[in-house]
Amino acid sequence: MLSDIRIVEIEPIFKKEKFRTPLKFGTGHIEEITSVVVRAKVENRKGRVAEGWGNILLSDLWAFPSEKVAHEERDKAMQQLTAEFCRRMATSKKYGHPVDLYLEAKSELLNLAGEISKKLNLAEPLPVLAALVCGSPVDAALHDGFGQVNEIETYAGYGPEFMEHDLSRYLGKEFKGKFIADFIKKEYTRNLPVFHLVGGMDKLLRSEVDETDPQDGLPVSLEEWIDKEGIFCFKVKLTGKDIAADVERTKAVADVASQGRDKFYLSIDPNEMCSSPEVVIEYLYKLREVSPLAFENLLYIEQPTERELGAHHFDMAQLAKLKPVLADEGITDVDTFQLARKLNWSGVALKTCKGHSAALLYVALCQRYNMIYSVQDLTNPGLSLIQSVGLAARIEPVMGVEYNSR
Repeated sequence: MLSDIRIVEIEPIFKKEKFRTPLKFGTGHIEEITSVVVRAKVENRKGRVAEGWGNILLSDLWAFPSEKVAHEERDKAMQQLTAEFCRRMATSKKYGHPVDLYLEAKSELLNLAGEISKKLNLAEPLPVLAALVCGSPVDAALHDGFGQVNEIETYAGYGPEFMEHDLSRYLGKEFKGKFIADFIKKEYTRNLPVFHLVGGMDKLLRSEVDETDPQDGLPVSLEEWIDKEGIFCFKVKLTGKDIAADVERTKAVADVASQGRDKFYLSIDPNEMCSSPEVVIEYLYKLREVSPLAFENLLYIEQPTERELGAHHFDMAQLAKLKPVLADEGITDVDTFQLARKLNWSGVALKTCKGHSAALLYVALCQRYNMIYSVQDLTNPGLSLIQSVGLAARIEPVMGVEYNSR
């Protein structure tokens, strides 16, 4: 197709980002992180040239948790993988749609992860999730460049007039004749509720703020954020290991969120720290007893158990009867999506840091199987935030979009 693109140039640009306040979640906390911006110059078959951009934080703590490999080694490995993937992509002169170009290169990305792990003598190899994070800004830059070079909104380019292959190529024969355009909106939703992240170290009350906190005029406590922005959706990070503490934390957030407001919404994220679905069920029973308000306003639970869905094959059926449960880290491809479906997960948490192309496939799968989905982020700032919010505004996520880089 004349709209197909090829890569002319592609480069990664790395820099360090310092967090205003530490972000604490299941496996630790983050104070500083590497950000990568990818610039891709692309050309379509008409000979037009344009640039596309992608951005992501290389969050090794989330994508590559390890007790054997130090943070500095993980960060170095992820930077090298991103840079080498860009170099490999630059050698290809193949034309195609961004979805095809990226998904066809995914095996190369995973192979490179293995090669770099050996080259750096890592005690543990780069996992699939880390590789996907490294590849995601390349994917984003291709989609952005595709829209720019063809002078269209990127989301207008997902139908048969721009795509040579329908979804059956990636999702099977039941998607014959179906395209991504069939599963997304033709226009952006103009307004989306923001999910505010309540980290494990975040202060809830104005009275808890002291001289050790940032003195930059921006809110610190949850109370102050609510007063300033009127937010009413909250994602609560939990330990996953201490039911009593998690119940108390959820109740405390609900108590603050409910002040002067008729309605608010919660989601919880134990970041895989729960040992089994039964632990989550016990938490929910106790939460309902201690705070009916928090339980009533809890929309869903995000990835409570291990990311390797096939390790214990936990069945989520009983848990899902109480509250929807969404897979996040556990979804890395169509096969793991289908495994989650088989194990009765209610849906998935979409993250552009795992690839824009893949997220679009998961949207189609969720709609086909009547599963729900949310749009979460990786503390996305700048370009990566625009990408994540843009995705959420073109689909139908649960309630809104996570925006925790504020």
